[in-house]
Amino acid sequence: PVYVRMGRASVPCVYADDVELELGRAYVLREGADATIVACGVEVEQALKAAELLAAEGIEAEVIDAFSVKPLDEETILASVGKTGCAVVAEEHSVMGGLGSAVAETLARTRPAPAEFVGMRDAFGKSGEFDELMAYFNLDARAIVEAVKKVMARKQV
Repeated sequence: PVYVRMGRASVPCVYADDVELELGRAYVLREGADATIVACGVEVEQALKAAELLAAEGIEAEVIDAFSVKPLDEETILASVGKTGCAVVAEEHSVMGGLGSAVAETLARTRPAPAEFVGMRDAFGKSGEFDELMAYFNLDARAIVEAVKKVMARKQV
């Protein structure tokens, strides 16, 4: 078992002040047709940055904030993956046993589709500045962009 604590850098709020978040619901923050990016926590900001970088290359990524990992909003995620044909899950957590595993189980059970996972791999910890650690552990927008391109190459046409 491992516990990773990256700290909390200042991240922008992605919701309007009047939005009431509902437990068990995921929110589509950006529409797209080529790939689905499901993220939670600080990875939501990285996913939105990745979507901007991808858009500059002509790739339209749909970004979903799955802040409620349990219960997971399978309906929203499945609808998006049904449209895009593939998924990338990004989380500041181990790639084993977190949001990525929950999404993978959901896809395997109901709508098989290629998926990639951006998260902590088995590695020794390191101290540093937040942005440096995000890049070092491949949790930044660049890593999400790479994962999207990789998963899109595997999707059924």
